[in-house]
Amino acid sequence: MTTPQETVERALALSEADGCVVIVDEGSTANLRFAGNTLTTNGVARSSQLTVISVVGQGVGVVSRAAVRPDQLADVVAAADKAARDAQPSEDTRPLVEPSQPSGSAGDWDRAVEPTSIEVFRDFAPALGESFAAAEASGRRLYGFAEHILTSTFVGSSTGLRLRHDQPTGRLELNGKSEDMSRSAWTGVATRDFTDVDVAALDATLAQRLEWAKRRVSLEAGRYETILPPTAVSDLLIYLYWSAGARDAADGRTVFSKSGGGTRAGERLSDIPLRLYSDPAYPGIECSPFVVAHASSREQSVFDNGLPLGATDWISEGTLANLLQTRYSAELTGLAATPQIDNLILTGPEGGRSLEEMVASTERGLLLTCLWYIREVDPQTLLLTGLTRDGVYLVENGEVVGEVNNFRFNESPVDLLGRLTEVGASQQTLPREWNDYFTRAVMPPVRVPDFNMSTVSQAN
Repeated sequence: MTTPQETVERALALSEADGCVVIVDEGSTANLRFAGNTLTTNGVARSSQLTVISVVGQGVGVVSRAAVRPDQLADVVAAADKAARDAQPSEDTRPLVEPSQPSGSAGDWDRAVEPTSIEVFRDFAPALGESFAAAEASGRRLYGFAEHILTSTFVGSSTGLRLRHDQPTGRLELNGKSEDMSRSAWTGVATRDFTDVDVAALDATLAQRLEWAKRRVSLEAGRYETILPPTAVSDLLIYLYWSAGARDAADGRTVFSKSGGGTRAGERLSDIPLRLYSDPAYPGIECSPFVVAHASSREQSVFDNGLPLGATDWISEGTLANLLQTRYSAELTGLAATPQIDNLILTGPEGGRSLEEMVASTERGLLLTCLWYIREVDPQTLLLTGLTRDGVYLVENGEVVGEVNNFRFNESPVDLLGRLTEVGASQQTLPREWNDYFTRAVMPPVRVPDFNMSTVSQAN
């Protein structure tokens, strides 16, 4: 059986292009599904993808194929070479990255790929079973999904680049419902290996929320003091992050475009000394320390494959510090090359309070659980709309007194940063809306004095 490392070497040897980058992604998944306090299915799967990036002059050809057999490799490489010869000059053409071997990424190149397996749930599954029993005894129903993915990525190039990154990604979504299915609550966590997942604590959170929901309160649309938990904050700021392309900003297309031309880099977005940043080495949410780009776009370039990544501030002390940059766009904007990194952290001033402490100090306001169906309304302001889901709670005199109806909201996360009145203690969280694509986030709860609940929603 051909190893990913052998595939990289053979593909590079087969290429007749001026330059070549080969990416092999070996993936494996294990999952559990459960409903009504019963495990329903479990499964494992394997995947493999080959991407060949050929460069001829200033032309680029990119061919990606899944499950490529050894006898098909030459055809894939030839197709990429031909696409490069036939291509128009690429505007983002730059010399391919030379070897620099980011710390911890190249030393394990020759090690065999070790896929995940159902064994990753060895301690988690019994704990889940205990929560099933506790929920059954209390007249509750648990539903959800647990998934673990392990992807080994190998990047080799004609410049001698040989880089590897093994990325574990785990998530648990847990939904609790009352016996008559009239009340619902959600929680979720991100994890690297499921050894740190406290199922009993998560179930206790759901039980409390279902108890809160026994009293229903109807509220009209309007602006309310609102506490957003870390999961809701992460969904809003991930969208902000994805929208922070420097090239679109420089072209006047986004909320980060400066009136009269250029970008808003250096402009204050919040009076609170917020720090929004990414760091490949951040404990618990570690990610690739080098660029992996399977295709070029306005925010990434295949020529940057292998470029080292380090801690990067997007917002520093409340001021916009950097935008998503390729080496090409950095030359256009005059800013540093700051490629996208696969995690996101927001912190406020030291001494931030917990979510529970923030609730206890609230005279009257709303406590959200999460947001969903988030869509962009206006890129010039980054106005987003979406719905609340699985629990909006009314807080009075420091206590949750009941559940209110769901709302549609209209808010810009950029504008929101300038209106925050409190930023709590940051913690690892799982985005509700975007966890199919982005799970590595550390966020605080925040207080907004006038969150815009634009209309009442009938969603349950």
